[in-house]
Amino acid sequence: MRIKEGYLLREVAGSHVVVPTGKATLDFTGVITLNETGAFLWKLLADGKTSKELLGALLEEYDTTEAKAKADIDIFLTKLEVADLIE
Repeated sequence: MRIKEGYLLREVAGSHVVVPTGKATLDFTGVITLNETGAFLWKLLADGKTSKELLGALLEEYDTTEAKAKADIDIFLTKLEVADLIE
C-alpha cells in the first residue's frame, strides 16, 4: 500500500496538510488536513508500509490498544481510498 504519486504532506502553520503536485492538481480540488496520528500514518504509507506494519508502528508510538489502533487504521485507510489517494 502506498500514497499515490503527486501528493505531499506539508506542515503549514502547525497543521499537517496534504498538497497535490503536478498532474494531481488537476484531479484533486480539496484540502486534506491530518492530525498528528494521521500524519504519522501518512509518512509510513509514503514509504509503502503494509497495514500490519502500520499497526505495529502505531502500537509502538502511541499508548493504545491493538483493537483501537486497528479500528483507527481501517477508518483512515478507508478515507484515503474514498479520496483515491492510495494504491
